[in-house]
Amino acid sequence: MILDTNALSAVAENDAAVVKAVAEADALAIPVIVLGEYRYGIAQSRHRAVYSNWLDMLIHDCSVLEVSELTSRHYAAVNLELRRIGKPIPTNDLWIAALCRQHKQVLLSRDRHFDLVSDIKRVEW
Repeated sequence: MILDTNALSAVAENDAAVVKAVAEADALAIPVIVLGEYRYGIAQSRHRAVYSNWLDMLIHDCSVLEVSELTSRHYAAVNLELRRIGKPIPTNDLWIAALCRQHKQVLLSRDRHFDLVSDIKRVEW
């Protein structure tokens, strides 16, 4: 299961429903894009040290999905598909969708615009 930024935030806040979903997953992965978004949020928090330490520990239990040349092909395809139907999504979410498609993994997210992307499945809590 791949975590979107809002899922990662919910895990950090110990949201019972998302913690349950994560606990039931066979394996967890975090896109490097999500890490960037989350670290940006941490940088603005009064609780930087706590969240940063928590994230460092979590990363040891997850795979970090890097962007590769293959990812760029999925990115281009997803972007083109969504533009053709007049439903573009934010750039970072295009990269996340591309990684989901590339790795054939379910995405845990509350962002419904991922439902527009063919060949990926989104679940929410």
